[in-house]
Amino acid sequence: MDKEIKILAISGSLRQNSSNKALMNAIIGLAKENVKFTIYGGLGDLPHFNQDIDAVEEPVPVRELRTHIKDADGVLICTPEYGNGVPGVLKNALDWLVSSGEFMNKPTAVISASPSPMGGDKANASLLLTLKMINADIVERGTLIIPHITLKLNKEGIITDPELKQELLSVLQTLEHACHQGETI
Repeated sequence: MDKEIKILAISGSLRQNSSNKALMNAIIGLAKENVKFTIYGGLGDLPHFNQDIDAVEEPVPVRELRTHIKDADGVLICTPEYGNGVPGVLKNALDWLVSSGEFMNKPTAVISASPSPMGGDKANASLLLTLKMINADIVERGTLIIPHITLKLNKEGIITDPELKQELLSVLQTLEHACHQGETI
């Protein structure tokens, strides 16, 4: 049996009925048995980033986020695009991680999905810039931009587009492979 792989899944949306949350859950449903996901639901609990606060005492929600990332073998981020960029709550979370080092060489896959024909391409590009700056290991072939997500994922969160399903399986496999590469021998 394959070694268990722990992946932290983060949705960049706080909306309960977010298509990116539904997409994230659909991806989790495609994973092999040995791939265990933890869904991070604390974006809305994080205080606004303030380095002065962090220098005095690490806020509990920030510590929890950092621990989740540290304990994971890899990270999957599914995000919408707001105002041509990364949603503020996701950017805020990443700001708390800039100097703490948890993302250092952490295998990471990034997916943006939007009902628009652009698929959240600007959020994806901006997110990749931030993740590379904090030394996340962006998995080769581990990024995906999905336009017209509402035509490819039904209201029950089931992927209805066979091509998208294959693309998501490919992203998942590359992330899993990258997590295996990080094993100590």
